[in-house]
Amino acid sequence: MKRWRLKRRRDPEIAPDEIFLNASNAPAFDRARFEGRIEKPLSQRTFVSLVAVLTLLMLVLVSRSWNLEVTDGAAFAAESAHNSLAVTTLFAPRADRRGVVLAENVEKADGTIARAYPIPSASSIIGYVYYPKKDANGVYYDTTETGVTGLEAEYDGLLAGKNGQLLTETDALGKVRSEGTIVPAKEGQTLRLSLDANLEQRFAQALAHVASTQGFIAGGGVILDTHSGAVRALVSYPSYDSGVMASGGPPSVIAGYNTNIGRPFIDHAVQGVYAPGSIVKPFVASGALTDGIITPQTIINDTGSLSIPDPYHPGKEFLYKGWKALGPVNAEKAIAWSSDVFFYTVGGGFGSQKGLGIDRLDYWYQQFGFGTTTGINLAGEASGVVPTPAWKKQVFNEPWYLGDTYFTAIGQYGMQVTPIQMARATAAIANGGDLFTPTLLAGAIPVHTTVSVNPAMLAVVRAGMRDGVTSALATAINLPYLAVAAKTGTAQTGVHNQYDNSWVEGFFPYDHPQYAFAVVLERGPSGAGEQSVNVMRELFDLLYAENSPYVGGTATTTALAQ
Repeated sequence: MKRWRLKRRRDPEIAPDEIFLNASNAPAFDRARFEGRIEKPLSQRTFVSLVAVLTLLMLVLVSRSWNLEVTDGAAFAAESAHNSLAVTTLFAPRADRRGVVLAENVEKADGTIARAYPIPSASSIIGYVYYPKKDANGVYYDTTETGVTGLEAEYDGLLAGKNGQLLTETDALGKVRSEGTIVPAKEGQTLRLSLDANLEQRFAQALAHVASTQGFIAGGGVILDTHSGAVRALVSYPSYDSGVMASGGPPSVIAGYNTNIGRPFIDHAVQGVYAPGSIVKPFVASGALTDGIITPQTIINDTGSLSIPDPYHPGKEFLYKGWKALGPVNAEKAIAWSSDVFFYTVGGGFGSQKGLGIDRLDYWYQQFGFGTTTGINLAGEASGVVPTPAWKKQVFNEPWYLGDTYFTAIGQYGMQVTPIQMARATAAIANGGDLFTPTLLAGAIPVHTTVSVNPAMLAVVRAGMRDGVTSALATAINLPYLAVAAKTGTAQTGVHNQYDNSWVEGFFPYDHPQYAFAVVLERGPSGAGEQSVNVMRELFDLLYAENSPYVGGTATTTALAQ
């Protein structure tokens, strides 16, 4: 069967000209609605109204342009010339303190942040900063605030924030029209310290008082935690005002610092090097006892001097004097009474008594950290000197003699140490042989090496230091409220040995040592070699009057934070 299919026309588009109006229906269209019409022309009234509106707008625009360009043009041009947009630096505040204040941020009248240092005695620790610099026109050509010394320099990257930017518009009169922050400034990070504010101030007070009244030109002191190396107080005399140095004046004050014979810019506790004198004797005894050169029962007769034949001139002798004839002494008594003859003998040998010799002396001094830096987190630490034959050859181009060993064994000849080294080494005696790296940061993980000393022999040394307080040369700190162990020392200085450096080192409390200390007073009058003990006596008395826990009291400590 044939199928039929309907074919569909594929023509979807219809042009307008294909549409025709039915002429017979045209009268029925609603012309108001434009039915039956594709377009309608504007009326004359509408056209006139449109032209009038456009003409009015043109007149307003021309009039305003005339006023801006001609009538008031000169005035507006002048004002525009004096208006300005400026991008200025928003200086980032350095880290501020949240505990007892050692260094804080204060806002100045111009809105910038400055550093304030409320405790001048801490200047050697905190240091100071240099502020951003600007020229005569008030334009900053250096936008960095930089730590110069102390912790401000050591941790500059942590304390310093990140500067921002401020966009400011000002008019001809200098009045700010508008401003807005483009990039906000970011404050520096927090730095928390191990120091105790009150202990720091009282220590500085005692040191300054004794030094100034007894004729010493300078001094330094350290108190350490014997079980961590955390620095509880570190003082230097004379000191400078960090605020004065940061602000650059008054110039007369800075000039006074520069001419002060005591060198205020030297941190005498860390950077000052001094002949130690007799305070090295506990360390020499520790080595000799451990090496078996002597035993706790070994007796050496201190007659007041040693005489050694001169190998180059038969019949002549070298005489090595002690400070006093003490008679028969063992190690404990030799430490308490500071027997020079005992330590001459132990150091270099005499008669049948063998000595350590310079090589073992050097070894034990190095074991206790002398001749190298302690690693405290302050820049510029001095390493000191331990004399050896190689050192003497290099410095003086001379051979080493037995007498050099004798003097090195009592902390003289070319030996030089710092107070921070002495406090650290004393802490090792107190705690049984752990030599900690001192730190000023709170919560730092303790770092230490172990001195290869016999702990039982250290007990003998500690007993000798306690005897020195109870019955010998350090009785000024034989206190009813605190058991202290200590060793004093005097080193003569000057061309004619006319000055004394006064030393004391020690630890407390004796039975359960918690803190070790070292104090030096520099270049005082001859005969003032025991005055360093009085620094500690004044400090202990000040603390006792305040019921401080450092001397067994119950008052709250004021640990510094940040």
